[in-house]
Amino acid sequence: MGSDAAGATVIGIEAESGSMPAHLWLPPGGTGPGLLLLQEIFGVSPYIRERAADLAALGYVVIAPEIYWRLDDTELDESAADLVDKAAGILTRLDWDTAVTDAAVAFEHLRGRLEVTGGAGLVGFCFGGGLAFNVAAVTSPDVLVSYYGSALPNLLELAPRVTAVSLHHFGTADTYIDLETVERIRAAVTGNPETEFLLYEGAGHAFDNPLPMFHHPEASRQAWARTTEFLKKHLPLD
Repeated sequence: MGSDAAGATVIGIEAESGSMPAHLWLPPGGTGPGLLLLQEIFGVSPYIRERAADLAALGYVVIAPEIYWRLDDTELDESAADLVDKAAGILTRLDWDTAVTDAAVAFEHLRGRLEVTGGAGLVGFCFGGGLAFNVAAVTSPDVLVSYYGSALPNLLELAPRVTAVSLHHFGTADTYIDLETVERIRAAVTGNPETEFLLYEGAGHAFDNPLPMFHHPEASRQAWARTTEFLKKHLPLD
């Protein structure tokens, strides 16, 4: 084990055919409920690490696994004009079922750690939002928070198997997931009466990402405030 540039501890999680790299953040008190944070298509980027650190500061034990660990050539330059195209190209090489299995293994590892007291949940952004939904269907998290889950339109048949209380965020100006599709997602995932489904006027896809091409400051602020409130209610701190 070692430390990465964001102050997390780099760990290995035993998965099929090898050790999956992951990043672990502990809260100030050293213990707390657990959260598995699942990446956007850009990997465990500085933004994802910042959000992980934010969650740890609240009191959660956070693990962000490197879902692309089985692939070569996954380094991305966030300043590159073709960032989205290159990230999308990496995603085409990823096997979805293997990614679900790896993420589920990471979640069970998280839940079994001595530092995790209380429950454990899933938080995912974009690609990770859909992945977290799929993982919630094959594991038993206490909570699920999904930001504009890009794979959700193709996963709605799993909705009856997602029993965790969940929070979903979508922007009304998302050109990747149109409002008709968003409403179809809403109808499928809101079976649990405590599930929350929130829309943000004028926000596009990936509105929480601080890169200028994506960021919607007001939607980001509102959604993060609601996320932290939701987690404290349904995954209470010690």
